[in-house]
Amino acid sequence: MCPMRKLIAALATVGAVGAWSVGPAAAGETLDAVKARGELICGVNTGLPGFSLPDDKGHWTGIDADVCRGVAAAVLGDANKVKFVPLTAKERLTALQSGEIDILSRNTTWTHSRDTTMGVSFTGTTYYDGQGFLVRKALGVTSAKQLDGASICILSGTTTELNVADYFRTKGMKFSPVVFDNADQTSQGFESGRCDVLTSDQSQLYALRLKLSDPASAVVLPEVISKEPLGPSVRQGDDQWFSIVRWALFAQLNAEELGVTSANVDEKKASTDPNVRRLLGTDGDLGKQMGLTNEWAYNIVKQVGNYGEIFEKNLGKSSPLQIARGLNALWTQGGIQYAPPVR
Repeated sequence: MCPMRKLIAALATVGAVGAWSVGPAAAGETLDAVKARGELICGVNTGLPGFSLPDDKGHWTGIDADVCRGVAAAVLGDANKVKFVPLTAKERLTALQSGEIDILSRNTTWTHSRDTTMGVSFTGTTYYDGQGFLVRKALGVTSAKQLDGASICILSGTTTELNVADYFRTKGMKFSPVVFDNADQTSQGFESGRCDVLTSDQSQLYALRLKLSDPASAVVLPEVISKEPLGPSVRQGDDQWFSIVRWALFAQLNAEELGVTSANVDEKKASTDPNVRRLLGTDGDLGKQMGLTNEWAYNIVKQVGNYGEIFEKNLGKSSPLQIARGLNALWTQGGIQYAPPVR
């Protein structure tokens, strides 16, 4: 064999070994930092019911807060080891890019520009949403098509600014924007009469309506004018941390699909179902392959719950928002929430 052929053969052999050798992931920069600190730093909304909201004792509730608790449970074995950092829409991506936080879980829409030009990567979709309009019932408006010439309260630094401009332009209508820096200011502006309409993601509209002195005085119009997949994001460049945050959410989705809950997870560890056994770490080394313990998913479900549990508690019928699962139901139940298999 000529020297060149020997070299090609040697490289092919090395490539084959590399492609098929599977072992524990090398610790990434973010994982190392979180473990050394003993705490996950999570960027959240300054206060949005159902997503992230502190109570009078400083305890954070909401589905976005629970996403971070799931990551903490997976990485540190304790869902309570989270420091929540409230961020405005303008601050959120900068805080992640600069390393001020380890994960951003703040009702943030996954878009092309954010995912490709801002140094962040979205790890999944926690909530499939869409932009809508909140109006006073006294206006007698029943459709967004009747809003020509309206003044509209908008949160700055969000996709809602672009979406509403696109919608009115395509419909041949005009509007006057009234821009605010945070959700509370937007809600107050609407209630004080500074604008006729408040626009945001529909889930946020239901949450903001609860903050009005008379929630029954306002109604959400039926039109949904955009796609708003909301989910956590991490800094680009740390593939291991990306995988951990992504699979923390996927573990919760798979747990719901497999019928594993916070109440029965200990019993399920004795299951003969190979899918359940891999998820809970009874079989295999899937946790160690990510640099975690094999009980990473067990800790998430035990301490935080599966996806259905955190949805129901924070957004569903057991919450003040009373939001139907809709698109956020599992794919087996008519929705589009779907996670790759744990294997």
